Amino acid sequence: MQISVTDGKGQLTELVRRAEAGDEIILTRHGHAAVRLVPVTAVADKISRRAALAKVRATVANKADHGPDAEHNQDFLYDEDGLPK
Repeated sequence: MQISVTDGKGQLTELVRRAEAGDEIILTRHGHAAVRLVPVTAVADKISRRAALAKVRATVANKADHGPDAEHNQDFLYDEDGLPK
């Protein structure tokens, strides 16, 4: 939606509401685009950032690689010197 700055003055509250809802609002001056109203993305607070980091750390700790298990070991393909049989 494009609207002149002059017309937008009286509708600012409505324009902000529409921008927050996802509409693209462009304010024009003398027929040329001047500014675009966009919603500000919420900045995570300290508590939520720490909770997200703790979640990632827990996920990584649960996926720790302990090496191949005996079922998938391919040592039988090599002799005592490490050369292929």
